[in-house]
Amino acid sequence: MSFLILYNMYMKTISITNTRKNIKVLVDRVKYHGESFAIGRRNSIDAVVIAFPSNYNKDVNDITNINANSKSFNFLKSEPEIYNISDLKKIYA
Repeated sequence: MSFLILYNMYMKTISITNTRKNIKVLVDRVKYHGESFAIGRRNSIDAVVIAFPSNYNKDVNDITNINANSKSFNFLKSEPEIYNISDLKKIYA
């Protein structure tokens, strides 16, 4: 099954109508392929579908869980470690 996906600079956007018709495909792509989608209408984004964190931590809030398990900071993996914990404590604590 295929459906129309519009690409903006940041994320794939799907209309609410296409989402309603293809919800299973959408959820499967998010769950099994790690994709994320914006759902919207009339050139606005109303919701975002992302995978639920596989190692959910009940001691922190949902936003922290999502950020900790997202790929948002993957670009930092190739960056050198320039600060150690004591440096960060001096600056921010």
